[in-house]
Amino acid sequence: MDQNKNRKTFFQKLRHKYRLSVYRDETYEEVLNLRLSRMNVLAWGGLTVFLFLAIVISIIVYTPVREFIPGYPDENTIRYSLANKQRLDSLDIELARRDLYIENINRIVSGKEPKNYDNLGDTNVNYDNINFSRSVEDSLLREYFEQENKFSIHNNGSKRPLKGISQVHFFPPVKGLVTNSFNTVKNHYGTDIVAGSNEIVKSTLDGTVIMASWTLETGWVIQIQHENNLISVYKHNAELLKRVGDYVKVGEPIAIIGNSGELTTGPHLHFELWYNGIPLNPEDYISF
Repeated sequence: MDQNKNRKTFFQKLRHKYRLSVYRDETYEEVLNLRLSRMNVLAWGGLTVFLFLAIVISIIVYTPVREFIPGYPDENTIRYSLANKQRLDSLDIELARRDLYIENINRIVSGKEPKNYDNLGDTNVNYDNINFSRSVEDSLLREYFEQENKFSIHNNGSKRPLKGISQVHFFPPVKGLVTNSFNTVKNHYGTDIVAGSNEIVKSTLDGTVIMASWTLETGWVIQIQHENNLISVYKHNAELLKRVGDYVKVGEPIAIIGNSGELTTGPHLHFELWYNGIPLNPEDYISF
């Protein structure tokens, strides 16, 4: 009984009304008159604290003020961290190459046969196990996307028959020095061209961009689908100027030459041509 009585007394005290009056000191004129209760004061106080916290959190989340908080990384720190991570990955590969090189020297000195040591150059990948067969689902999906305006590989809706690949006039993507030619034995399915710094890479034919993204081995890569099942590939770019779905004209800038990716030894363009799923030697059709 005493506990119930104490509870009632407590809640009654919260609801008791009090009057707050403010008078001017010189004239005793009443300036402000408020009827308050303890419950009102608690409610308004809680609401004020909530609004204050909401404003502070919003400022921290949506403004650069958060960078002044001790321990919070700024944009430069995050950028440097990602760059260091890429350098560490490249360093691991270089260490593996060095260890394999030293091991092969020891095996040669000992009269043993050295292990297979491949110069990890551009696209030095084994394509022997790739199955190029097309399923029914893949054909239906391809037909669906080709009907979309954005992803249509034929700008005018018509497909002109190709009498011969030799009749196609390819625009050189860059002008420069060929440092590594097409070689299927070494699984090098393209041509490496060294050009000037910040050289613009251009589309070799009219077509639609079907890939524009980053890969660990070949860096910034852009692929363009042309008519009659022709595909051109541009690798190791410093920056891409087009996105997937963009229609490009022949000679239109699509990227900037660079040195991105792990499978590169310097700034250059790795250029590939594919016709009906078969790699072509670009030097047979283009004068670089």
